[in-house]
Amino acid sequence: MSSLLAEMADKALNLNIPLSVHLDLTYRCNERCVHCYLDHDDHGEMTTAEIKHLMDEMADAGVFILTLSGGEIFLRKDFFELLEHARRLMFCVKLKTNAMLIRERQAARLRDLNVESIQISIYSHRPEVHDAITLVPGSLKRSLDAIRFLKSQGLKVIMANVLMTENMQDYPGVRALAQEMGVECTLDPTITPMMDGNRSTVALNVDQSVLRQVFRDPALVGNADEFCAIPPPAGESELESIPCSAGHTACYVSPYGDVFPCVQFPLPTGNVRQQRFVDIWRHSEKMNEVRSIRLKDLTTCTSCTHVSNCTRCPGLAFTEGNMRGPSSQDCEKSFVRTGVPSANMIANKNSWANLRKANLVQIQALPATVGASPAGAIA
Repeated sequence: MSSLLAEMADKALNLNIPLSVHLDLTYRCNERCVHCYLDHDDHGEMTTAEIKHLMDEMADAGVFILTLSGGEIFLRKDFFELLEHARRLMFCVKLKTNAMLIRERQAARLRDLNVESIQISIYSHRPEVHDAITLVPGSLKRSLDAIRFLKSQGLKVIMANVLMTENMQDYPGVRALAQEMGVECTLDPTITPMMDGNRSTVALNVDQSVLRQVFRDPALVGNADEFCAIPPPAGESELESIPCSAGHTACYVSPYGDVFPCVQFPLPTGNVRQQRFVDIWRHSEKMNEVRSIRLKDLTTCTSCTHVSNCTRCPGLAFTEGNMRGPSSQDCEKSFVRTGVPSANMIANKNSWANLRKANLVQIQALPATVGASPAGAIA
């Protein structure tokens, strides 16, 4: 994070301003990624007028960074109308897309509208692996063709790689591909549960041996998705720090107007079809509950040796049953990085073993046609 952005985040925190909002325009998608946490049916997306009104309210609330995502954003026929409105409001706009629908005309408009960045998921440098994850034949070629063209138009492209059992040996190839194409590359080693609470996707998380390989790869230093905790105020104890920026300087809005602390924190705090965005941000009881939590309030975690450097996600903890509790996925990452078991792992040795066993069973139970790669595709 740049010093300027860090200063803005600090001021936003002090003034209770939602500096950054992630807005999903749709859950509809032209891919069917095996690890996706979304329901792709349309249950009543916000209209063009509703989204424009929301953007007006967000601008009034002080939002600066607006990330437009989905689903696939280009499936909305009004996408450029919405993007133009966002830029008129002077948002710093970031896009997340699979880019398969981007052609020369769309790329030129993105360039002219000065979007900050375009993040495109690439799961493998091998078509047989990437396409088996998206379940769309030819999807790797189409996404890579779009990346090359967007880059040629002077746009900032970020290649995002999500690590899972299906592509666990391919991240070096994706990184090399990004370097060859002259674009940034990030790596996210966490598969999250579905928004409706279904945890079957968690079975796609890689095992400890692969995590250890990733965390000890010097080429990846500074190249994974950033941890979003906020440092404690100067001179204050680590235990007074805020566990995460969710609900403090950032939040998430679904295509149906539901407001959550974060896209990985499925706690509904209000709906913009019923309330003003700023009122939900400032006065929602659930948002303020999230906002009140400090590191010292976390159960189990305060007694853990990893407490000051853990990448604990309160959203993942919430999906496991307690937003003030530990996240087993982050406990595992801390253990892999250091070799030291977390307090949660020590206290729940039997349940931890059962969780790992259950996830393994779920992996083995996945239908052969779901995300399966051709024989020999993954070592």
